[in-house]
Amino acid sequence: MRSLLNRTLRPDIDGLKKSGTYRTLKTIAGPVDTTVFIDGKEVILLSSNNYLGLTNHPRLKEAATFAVRDYGTGACASRLIAGNLAIHEDLEKRIASFKGSRAAVVFSTGYMANIGLITSLAGEDDLIVSDELNHASIVDGCMLSKAEVKVYPHKNVEELKRLLSQGRSASAQATYRRRVIVTDGVFSMDGDIAPLPEILEVAEEHHSIVIVDDAHATGVLGENGKGTLEHFGLENENIIQIGTFSKALGSLGGYVAGPDVIVEYLKNKARGFIYSTALPPSVCAASIAALDTVEKEPWIRGRLWENVARFKRGLTALGYDIRATQTQIIPIVIGDTSLTMEFAEAIFEEGIYAPGIRPPTVPEGKSRIRATPMASHTDEQIDKALAVFESEGKRLGII
Repeated sequence: MRSLLNRTLRPDIDGLKKSGTYRTLKTIAGPVDTTVFIDGKEVILLSSNNYLGLTNHPRLKEAATFAVRDYGTGACASRLIAGNLAIHEDLEKRIASFKGSRAAVVFSTGYMANIGLITSLAGEDDLIVSDELNHASIVDGCMLSKAEVKVYPHKNVEELKRLLSQGRSASAQATYRRRVIVTDGVFSMDGDIAPLPEILEVAEEHHSIVIVDDAHATGVLGENGKGTLEHFGLENENIIQIGTFSKALGSLGGYVAGPDVIVEYLKNKARGFIYSTALPPSVCAASIAALDTVEKEPWIRGRLWENVARFKRGLTALGYDIRATQTQIIPIVIGDTSLTMEFAEAIFEEGIYAPGIRPPTVPEGKSRIRATPMASHTDEQIDKALAVFESEGKRLGII
């Protein structure tokens, strides 16, 4: 007799397999670098968020090693109990300065930063207006907040304005306690950039708080890699910036940066901060070293943009649909889920690892390869990837 769990869950798993959305894990042996070993096969890694290649930078590894020696391997308590180490506060001061904010608070992950901020800031008497392509952590934070949530078409500022102008839809009260606009800075699947100047104009008109998730912009966008605000030359104390150390900065953890009052508020209200064990000291040290590296070695970011431009030119010349990407995230849209997964397996067999992205991560009919060149890729690796995309794309009738 099958177990209760097997009887109730197996049909759902079988349904995922039938629909082509069943997922399995690939095991990478060794460090995350431009090439990795998967199932004993060496492949060029073209799907990592390690945009600047900092995960293997000597400065980060040395900082993490010294922190283990000085602090041990973990904080072993929440920050409000006995886990608030000096290095946590050092990291918060460092990221606040880097982002041009008065203060910052660190969370265990970027996901938890979004959940913690949104659920603390908005509740039953509030309105959240969210871009339809925002990251899942934003979507989940909105749902958990119990606020009224309205979703505007991707980057459609006029519709954003219209939604903010409406009264409460399910209450006799005419107004909300707070209005919150939340958007990715760089959108994680399309690689385009939010129209932040226009969003800020709308926010000021409607007295709204603006949250920008800069996870994929921090370390990459702007003259000094400080993110979306620097990209547009913006300074605004009413903006709350969220981000993570786990992408271009090569480490782990999330942050919320903004005015002193939001940090004070979150330390008292955000459940993800109050009830989570603090980050390991070695992780904090690596993140501080990453920020130092971004500032001291700007050539790394320059190299990233060279690789991005080289890869985009090649894909466009081959006839691939890369949408309106403006950044290091390059969507190679194929559409059909089965064909996308077949293509991903084909390029893997030829030495390129860039998995297929399927619903529900992207909308139906928009399955794709999400390619992300790194600063550490060589010209030869980029050119090899293009050659594989050409041969396999033609063989499968994609181009």
